[in-house]
Formats: sequence, C-alpha cells, structure tokens
Amino acid sequence: ACDLMNQGILALVSSIGCTSAGSLQSLADAMHIPHLFIQRSTAGTPRSGCGLTRSNRNDDYTLSVRPPVYLNDVILRVVTEYAWQKFIIFYDNDYDIRGIQEFLDKVSQQGMDVALQKVENNINKMITGLFATMRIEELNRYRDTLRRAILIMNPSTAKSFLTEVVETNLVAFDCHWIIINEEISDMDVQELVRRSIGRLTIIRQTFPVPQNISQRCFRGNHRISSSLCDPKDPFSQSMEISNLYIYDTVLLLANAFHKKLEDRKWHSMASLTCIRKNSKPWQGGRSMLETIKKGGVNGLTGELEFAENGGNPNVHFEILGTNYGEDLGRGIRKLGCWNPVTGLNGSLTDRKLENNMRGVVLRVVTVLEEPFVMVSENVLGKPKKYQGFSIDVLEALATYLGFKYEIYVAPDHKYGSPQDDGSWNGLIGELVFKRADIGISALTITPDRENVVDFTTRYMDYSVGVLLRKAEKTVDMFACLAPFDLSLWACIAGTVLLVGLLVYLLNWLNPPRLQMGSMTSTTLYNSMWFVYGSFVQQGGEVPYTTLATRLMMGAWWLFALIVISSYTANLAAFLTITRIENSIQSLQDLSRQTDIPYGTVLDSAVYEHVRVKGMNPFERDSMYSQMWRMINRSNGSENNVLESTAGIQKVKYGNYAFVWDAAVLEYVAINDAECSFYTVGNTVADRGYGIALQHGSPYRDVFSQRILELQQNGDMDVLKHKWWPKNGQCDLYSSVDTKQKGGALDIKSFAGVFCILAAGIVLSCFIAMLETWWNKRKGSRVPSKEDDKEIDLEHLHRRVNSLCTDDDSPHKQFSTSSIDLTPLDIDTLPTRQALEQISDFRNTHITTTTFIPEQIQTLSRTLSAKAASGFSFGSVPEHRTGPFRHRAPNGGFFRSPIKTMSSIPYQPTPTLGLNIGSDPDRGTSI
Repeated sequence: ACDLMNQGILALVSSIGCTSAGSLQSLADAMHIPHLFIQRSTAGTPRSGCGLTRSNRNDDYTLSVRPPVYLNDVILRVVTEYAWQKFIIFYDNDYDIRGIQEFLDKVSQQGMDVALQKVENNINKMITGLFATMRIEELNRYRDTLRRAILIMNPSTAKSFLTEVVETNLVAFDCHWIIINEEISDMDVQELVRRSIGRLTIIRQTFPVPQNISQRCFRGNHRISSSLCDPKDPFSQSMEISNLYIYDTVLLLANAFHKKLEDRKWHSMASLTCIRKNSKPWQGGRSMLETIKKGGVNGLTGELEFAENGGNPNVHFEILGTNYGEDLGRGIRKLGCWNPVTGLNGSLTDRKLENNMRGVVLRVVTVLEEPFVMVSENVLGKPKKYQGFSIDVLEALATYLGFKYEIYVAPDHKYGSPQDDGSWNGLIGELVFKRADIGISALTITPDRENVVDFTTRYMDYSVGVLLRKAEKTVDMFACLAPFDLSLWACIAGTVLLVGLLVYLLNWLNPPRLQMGSMTSTTLYNSMWFVYGSFVQQGGEVPYTTLATRLMMGAWWLFALIVISSYTANLAAFLTITRIENSIQSLQDLSRQTDIPYGTVLDSAVYEHVRVKGMNPFERDSMYSQMWRMINRSNGSENNVLESTAGIQKVKYGNYAFVWDAAVLEYVAINDAECSFYTVGNTVADRGYGIALQHGSPYRDVFSQRILELQQNGDMDVLKHKWWPKNGQCDLYSSVDTKQKGGALDIKSFAGVFCILAAGIVLSCFIAMLETWWNKRKGSRVPSKEDDKEIDLEHLHRRVNSLCTDDDSPHKQFSTSSIDLTPLDIDTLPTRQALEQISDFRNTHITTTTFIPEQIQTLSRTLSAKAASGFSFGSVPEHRTGPFRHRAPNGGFFRSPIKTMSSIPYQPTPTLGLNIGSDPDRGTSI
C-alpha cells in the first residue's frame, strides 16, 4: 500500500481478511486516501464481522464494499421460524466463532439448547473417535442432537462432513440441517443435496438478475462480458463473491472519476511517502471520498452504494430447502428470501408431516410373529411379501400419509435386549444404529426400550397369557349312566325290588278279581315285571283292582315320572356341555403348581418382566417370584426357548406350558387344526403394542395421531376381528378337546347303551337255551295237575264248529254227553247286546273269551227247544248265556265281523263221586 501511494493513487481497493484490514484502515485514514475494503474469507469460509472501528470524525476514509455480516440475524430468524429448541452448530477451523456471538447470546436468552463443535480437517478421524470414546447411551444422545444442526463452513468441508455422517449412520432421514454460507454456488447446492438425507435448508447470498435477458450484460453505458453476466455460464458460477464485488468496485470508481472530470474538480494523484514521519496527507482525499460515497453503480452484485456510516446496505439472502426423504439428488426449491429492510419474505414453518410424506421411503425392520407379521409370499428372486395385523396397521398409515416402505427381518430374529457393553441387539439394535427407520411387530412398549428409541401410542393392548394343551377326553362307555350317581342307581334298583314285593304282598292278602281271558296271574315274578315295566314307561299286563294296590301304583308312577324326567334332562346336559376339569385357569394357578413346567422366550420382554417382578423384594404378589424360580431353572436354559414357535411346538408335543403374549397365543389356539390348545391369562392390560422409531423421529406424532384416528372410527377393531375372529373354529378357554358348537353325538357317548343291550341279548339267549333244555327234560315226565289248568280253546272251537255244521232241523238229536261245560260258568247277557261279555271261571284263576259265529244261533235255539221238550242237562240251578270270541289260527284272538250273541245252557258234569267241581285246582274239560 505504501509503494502504491509513492507511485500516486486516487483510491485504494483491498480484498483481504480482517487482520490486515485494520492496518490498511489506519494507513488510509492517515493519508486521506479513499479505501474501498472488500472482505474476503479464507477458502470460502463464511465471513465474521471484522470489527473495524468507525468514528464520526471526518478522518474515516474506509468504505466497506461488502455488506455487513448478517448471519446472526438470518440464522435467528430461520431457527425461530422452524421453532427449534435444541440444535448443534458445526464450524470449521477457518471460521471465527466470535462472528456468531450475538446470535448465541440471543438464543440463550430465549432458552434454546445450543451446542458447538468444531469440525477438524480430518473428518473421518473425528467421526471414528466419537464411536471409540462414547458409550452407547452417549452416542444415542449425540444422535438425537444431530437431528437438528447448523453448518457454518465452506462448501467443500460441508460436503465431506455430510458424506461421513450419512455413511456412519449418525443421521437418518428424519434429520434437518441448515447450511449457511454466502459463498455457495448452484453446483455446490446440487452436490450438497445429493450427499444429504433428511431435510436440508441452504442459506446463501444472492444477487438480483434483470428479467430482460438482453439487458443483463448492460449497466448504463457499460457493457459487461457475457461470461460474467450470464448466470448459467460455468465461469460466472465459479466466481467468488469477493471477485464480483471487486468488479463492481472498479466500475464504481470509474464512474466517480468520470464525474470528477465532468465537474472539473479533478485533483492530481497523491504522491506520498507513508513511511516518513512528517508526511502530509493528500489534499484531495476528502473530495474524492465524497464523490465515491455519493455515486452508485448497478453491477454484478446489484446496486452498489454506501450509507452514511460507510457501509453497503444492499444485501439479499436466498433460502433454499428440500423435503424429508432419502432420495439422493432430490429436487430443491426456494422457500423464501431475507433482507435487512423487509426481513423474511416467505414461510419456513416446519409443519407437521400430516399426509405429506409422498416420496418418502421408510426402511422397516421386523420380527416374524404370528399373527402380527408373517411371510405371505416368498418367490425366489423377488422380495418377500408380508402379511399380518401389524402389516395391516402399517399399510393403513402408509395409505393415509403417502409414504412407501421396505421390510426386512432382524438378522438375529430377536426383539432386542441390552448387552453387556451397553449396546442393543435385535430389532431395537437396528433402530439404535440407524440401520432402520421404524420397527414393527409384536413389539411391546417398555421403559428400557423407550430410553433408546421412540414409540407411538399403543395400537393394541398387551397382556401375558399361558398356552396349554387341552386334556384328552377319556372315552366313557357308560356315559348314559353319568346323570345319576352310583348310589342313586343303587337306590332306584332297590326301590324297584321293594315296590314289586309290596305289590305282590298286597295282592296276596287281598286277591283281585281276574277277568276272563287274562293269561297271567299276580305272582311275585309278574309283580316285579309289572313294576319294572311301568318304571321304564312300557306298561304292564297284570290288572290290579284293589284300592290299596292302585294307591301304591299311583305313587310309584309319580315317582317314576320324576326320576325319568330328571334323568332325561341331566343326560342332555351331560352330552352337550363339557365341564372344565383342568386345574390351571389363571397365572396364579400356574405359579402354584409344579407338575407342568413352564417358560418363555429367553431375553424377551416377558422374560424381563417376570425377572424384574420376581426379584423385587417389595413386590407384594408372590406369583412372580414363584414363576421366576420355575423359569430361571438352570439359568433359564431348562424351561425357556429361543423363539416363540419352539415354545408352541413344545406345548403341542409335550408336558409344557408356554408363557407369552396373550394375543399371539390366542391366534395360535384359534387357528390350530386339531384345536388342541387353550389359553389363560390376565384380563388387565398393563402395557401395549407400539411402533418403534428412531430416537427423536419426526414421524412419531403423526403416526400416533393417525393410530388414534383408526381406533376412534373403528377401523382398528375391524383389523383385529380379521385376525382374532369372535366365532373361531376352536374354543380358547375350554381345557378339554371339544368344539364350541354342539355337534352330533358319537358312538363313544352311547357305547355303554349298546353294551347293556348286548349283555341283555346274550343273557336272554343263554336263558332260552336253559329253558329249552329244561322243557325237553320235563317233557319225559308225567304231566302234573298244574298242566290241566290250561284251557284247550282250539278243542272248544272245533267242538262248537261241529255243532254249527248241521242245519237247525227239528229232528236233530243231541246226546246228553255231547257238551260238557263243567265247571264252566258263563254269565248271562241280554240277547241283543252287541258288546263283549267277559265271564270268569268260578273257584279258578282262569278266564276265557270268545265270539260265536252266526250259525250258533241255530244251536242256541235248538238247545233251548230241546230243553223245553225235556232234554235234560242234569241239575241246572241256573242258566247263563255268554258270548264267544273266535280264535285266530296263529293262537291269538280276533273279533268276528258278525258279533251275534246266543245263549247256551249248560250243566255241571257228574262228579262220579269225586269232588271235582269244587276243586279249585282242576281245569276245564270239554
């Protein structure tokens, strides 16, 4: 600068840093040389205020061509619009952090949480050091901080930094970063967008471009080179802003010098020696400074002019931004602009996503668990397709919000648990290490998991259940006897015998009057048979006419009616209703017994829940401590399994109870082909199933809001009924192997009845053989007088027919021995009576009934005529007539179509000195 002053200059233009700017300012002020200062940052790093001292005196000859640093104002306005409360600021080595001191003071006053971190030149080494020195909890908190960040660094450093943090999964799609720098070209913008994920906001200085393309390269009478005025020219794209201001500064000085010449106020150039102690300043400096300050130019940077304080007030910032997403090279758009006069023009509100997630692709990690997540299609060479209740919920969210997703299964097929080094494995580990965006399955919300990931609101209640195998139904051949107890059956059998004996005794004490034609008598055997027949509602053959017997039988019939009705009703209940016989009906019952071992999935949420409850000395319920002792046998290896499917198979083929999610177990029990499972558990839901997201994910609120809407409008219930139908094919709560709906009775239920029938058939056949043998053996013996009690009705029929063959002629003669009806006593009926008359044999237990054909009238008249003419039948004390009934050839009786009544007189047969007529044991002979 001194050398140039010795040569003679009109003004001094400098494009240097703040360090040298102070020296030049002092020199220019001393020599009265107009100094146009253009601040240049190092390697494109954002500027910070130089802090040049300005006084109101007239000896201030330095003008700042570049506008003041407004980064503090712009950042504060943008952060306020985005409503950030917690973020981190990264800056490179070349940036002077004192440049944003004003901004830090203001955000601190507003209660914002701001962190600062310098980015080293070796970014890879810095990131590696973070993973080596931080514990997993610290690293998770650091990732949460990185969700909102401001980058104040040169474009090349920003591109390298973005690449490193994305490749190391320190950030994910839900992050939002702001990059602010005046020196960011269009090429830099495209490269930054391509390397970033999530949402990106870029703030840079911009210059107005004339709308008229033909006027872009003309500034008054000055024509600018096309390589500079064309925004799309590569050379103009690579131009630094400092160089653009140098161009406009030279143009401004040219116009000022031209004006001086026109006004004829030209001063000779100063030839000064600045190193001399007594050197005098330039006399024309003040005039030249005023001319420059009053002048202005419209150049590459727009309007270049100076305010009273010697600064350039014309500055414009452009705010560009992208949407959330992972698509590299996605488009960027202008969000707004800012200038010191009007402030922010545009809306930068970080609005909720709502249904504006179009184009976002989420990476979903899951664990296969029926019915939440299942593989529906697995074609070689194509991505697997999944189905299930959780997949339906995810699909409902995707349809409403508009995002797409890719599903993969956790490598270790686990939900996740903390390890010894503090890290997590399984599904939770995938979210912690940012390898997945969301996790969905039968994932329960627990405090430990919420420390490292975020959860949506529960979309289904959770409770612990137990899966057990139904007891095999034993075949009871005598189920027909089940309605009554054995003691009751014994009482009924004894009652039958007792009543039969009483009936016989009553008849023996007071013999009834038996009707003619009765083939049975009131013996003990017949009494027993009659009582049994009335009990089984089959009737009897023995008539009882005495009042005492009828009262006895009335009471017996009422007793039989009540017993049979009770038996029928109770038998129907036994054959249609299955009673619960298993003693395990709750978790308390399970914990109290030791016959059936039980366990769960090792290192699962259920395992941890039982462990924490069981080892807590202040837990009031001893159930968990008892369960923990069983589950923790042999350090958990004896009764626990590695996967839920293994536990289900263990229950099906062994003596085992599986403790797991009640919803999963209910689905397994409903859809089992053999209906061999039933479930028990708690009815109180203490937790729920939720969707896990990365810690600090912006999608948590919008997912939770949509889940609540699905629950409110009933869509969630529809999805539940799809996988847990109310009327399933199997009974969830019955401990025996039966179906819910009543079906046809099988042979097993009535096997005992057939056995009783078979036993009766075999016994009857055996008795029949004994009777046959006995009759053959008895036939060789002389008939006893008991055999004579039978009436040979066939012989009577032939004798009567023989009497009816001849006509009713008056010369027909009858011998006195042709008919013997002794001691037959036939009651008398009126001749014209059409009803059947029953007569009994006196002094005997034998009755007979018959009908006589119409020809018997001739016999009746003949017999009456003969009697009138003196035909003697002997001493007949009285005459009685009676009807007869024709006997069928098969031995039975049937009524003749012509029922004509006739009278037959009779007389007793002479006894020949034997008192046969009065012998009650004698039979009737013809």
